[in-house]
Amino acid sequence: MDYDVVIVGGGPAGLAAAIRLKQQAAKEDKEINVVVIEKGGEIGAHTLSGACIETGPLEELFPNWKELGAPLNQPALEDHMKFLTEKHALPLPHPPQMNNEGNYIVSLSNVVKWLGERAEELGVDVFPATAASEIIYNEDGSVRGIATNDAGVDKEFKPKDTFVRGMELHGKVTLFAEGCHGSLTKGLIRKLKLRDEEKFQTYGLGIKEVWEIDPAKHNPGECTHTMGYPLDYRTYGGGLVYHMEDNKVSVGLVVGLDYQNPYLSPYKEFQRFKAHPFVSNLLKGGRVISYGARALVEGGLQSLPKLFFPGGALIGDTAGFLNVPKIKGTHNAMKSGILAADSAYKAIVTEGKGEDAPIVLSEYEEAFKSSSIYKELHEVRNVRPSFHTGLGIWGGMMWAGLDTLILKGRVPFTFQHKDPDHAMLKPAAMHKPIEYPKPDNEITFDILTSVSRTGTNHAENQPVHLRLADKTVEIKKNLPVFAGPEQRFCPAGVYEYVDDEANPGQKRFQINSQNCIHCKTCDIKDPSQNINWTVPEGGDGPQYVDT
Repeated sequence: MDYDVVIVGGGPAGLAAAIRLKQQAAKEDKEINVVVIEKGGEIGAHTLSGACIETGPLEELFPNWKELGAPLNQPALEDHMKFLTEKHALPLPHPPQMNNEGNYIVSLSNVVKWLGERAEELGVDVFPATAASEIIYNEDGSVRGIATNDAGVDKEFKPKDTFVRGMELHGKVTLFAEGCHGSLTKGLIRKLKLRDEEKFQTYGLGIKEVWEIDPAKHNPGECTHTMGYPLDYRTYGGGLVYHMEDNKVSVGLVVGLDYQNPYLSPYKEFQRFKAHPFVSNLLKGGRVISYGARALVEGGLQSLPKLFFPGGALIGDTAGFLNVPKIKGTHNAMKSGILAADSAYKAIVTEGKGEDAPIVLSEYEEAFKSSSIYKELHEVRNVRPSFHTGLGIWGGMMWAGLDTLILKGRVPFTFQHKDPDHAMLKPAAMHKPIEYPKPDNEITFDILTSVSRTGTNHAENQPVHLRLADKTVEIKKNLPVFAGPEQRFCPAGVYEYVDDEANPGQKRFQINSQNCIHCKTCDIKDPSQNINWTVPEGGDGPQYVDT
């Protein structure tokens, strides 16, 4: 199937790009064929964020978004910053860059669902439950489009009765909007050398629940961010509590994936966060509506790859536009989609390119460097890497305060990230095991109970989408050296070391791929870089609600 523009990923960036392309064509009474493919069972099913969003790019696309019924119903009305000790919550001065005046507390999955509906109304072909598994290249090395995976294949890759052959989608421009650590984008960056060898992305893992709480405790529009407990001073991260509409609160913890202790479990740290009196007193008497987890990009400006290549471009979190001190990226993702769409429209429609030679969207990167995204990321570029000093979180807090309040990025140097996240993990012999409390099944829960709240599902008897380059590495290296960190860094209980019945006294590595919630943490944090996250059948994975 041939299109003018193929967009891989139906999140904020991909849908913003699709909408902008169609709006530009309608304004000039022109035609442009656009398709969006999304691996989730429906648009928004795989979308998870805090989220308290800025509305600027949304207003660019739809100045009348309120009249159109966009699901932004709860304005942010109060901001608080707390430093948590084990038992207390100490107020801190609220950083100016985290001011949420004018922002809205939302379910990003609902916002994305709404954007998908608007895209379809404009004539975009939107294909949910469609997983892009391969990039198609022309003979000259330019990107021609993508191919979707075959459906109805058994574990041995043999066709079942339900077999359906995947399809190829060709475009004059292919925009990759896969989100953080996209399964196609990671290979594309390597193949086309879009990032310098000494540069790399760094990540965090965000874990979140949505609760319905006692109306007497609900304060609509209140946004609280926390630092400190339960994380130690060498581990970057923090918590959030956002009061949404309808007596709902979003409770989350972000843990930097550059942590060193292999015994650390981000999931169990999240349970400890909820058990803190500041959080547990709010949640008592309430009920959990949903649970989810997702990796997020934290590298900032110095981790960005080249944004364009012959035949396409990278947009949104697949490129890495999250503003870490703000804890916001949706507005930048949408803005990048708008910028890329404008560049693609000009090349395809205005200039008539793409028939005889691959389109090169160099104007997109130029527009990015003149945009609000670049200004934001440049101003805060030194904040995240400042937490790598010997002073840990204390040094980072001091520099962040100085840089964001006074310097505002106006320094003649740029801090670099120390090492990739997988290389930051230290041998288990250098750390003591962490004893986590048992769940109380009221505020804290075991991991499988939480996974049941994601709605995740994967068709039985299909190839395991979590591929091992070497099936012996986990037992030979990761277990003896790092005490099997996979069973702790995964927030969905996918990985286990279990007794090997065939070899008494030994362990074997087990992958429970049906539990996977597509967070990508394993692909990022595995110290041996032996796990490759690939797409399962389209439509598989979580079915998030109100996230």
